[in-house]
Amino acid sequence: MSRYNAQPENHPPIPTEAPLHPHHPSDPSRPDSPDPVYWVTPRHLAGDDDALAERIDDTLTSLGWRMWPTSRHTLLYVSPNGLCGAEWILAAYPFELGGLPVAWQLSARPHATSVMTEWNAYFTTGVPYEAVTDLLVAIDAREAPDVGFAGPETVIDALSARGWIRDVDRPRTTAMDPGFSCSVSLEMVPPLIQDADPRQDLVGWQAWAEPVLGAPYLWCASFSASVPHDLVTGFASSLASTVPVPRRTLPKSAEGRLTVVRRS
Repeated sequence: MSRYNAQPENHPPIPTEAPLHPHHPSDPSRPDSPDPVYWVTPRHLAGDDDALAERIDDTLTSLGWRMWPTSRHTLLYVSPNGLCGAEWILAAYPFELGGLPVAWQLSARPHATSVMTEWNAYFTTGVPYEAVTDLLVAIDAREAPDVGFAGPETVIDALSARGWIRDVDRPRTTAMDPGFSCSVSLEMVPPLIQDADPRQDLVGWQAWAEPVLGAPYLWCASFSASVPHDLVTGFASSLASTVPVPRRTLPKSAEGRLTVVRRS
């Protein structure tokens, strides 16, 4: 059973690593910010630097995706071929994962004129934007983002190659970081996760970070059942990267679990 569930919310609307963009707010070359930049590891506990919307917008803009504001106060981006979508939905507050509001929804369809999306992926606030960026770059590069031929073992193999530990009971479908603060697992899909496959009891990849056992999650991600495994592999591999990432704001819940490699 999944470690977290998607819950409706009643609030009103209120595979290489992608390079940092020149105007990244955490770029130490920018002299206009007095805040220090911390280069930290592990990535999965680094948070989103309160810049998840801006960093993903930078990526999508550089890839040539078009953007429209919607009547729901969201921002919808569409790929040049019309097959992929990315929507900043935080303002609409559609539902939560693990008690956190969903911020980004990614989707793909078999044809640009298709009304129904083939699959969807959801990311809450707090997710390291580098992992989402790498996923988007992989999606954009695919001629058929709704089709995949790799098996689920590719996800766990990629994590194992970066030093993550396979679950003893489910070594082919679940892996955890060496500090046991982050998991990627093939689980029952939580409620409200949309997929073109109408069958019940489907499984899809779920990921979450829990810096302190029993404490609130730092972030959660949910992939519907039809997301190609190799695309999830790109997200997971980036998530587990040992390359330090720049942050000006560090998550308080990860205090004591993050290593500051250098400060600039």
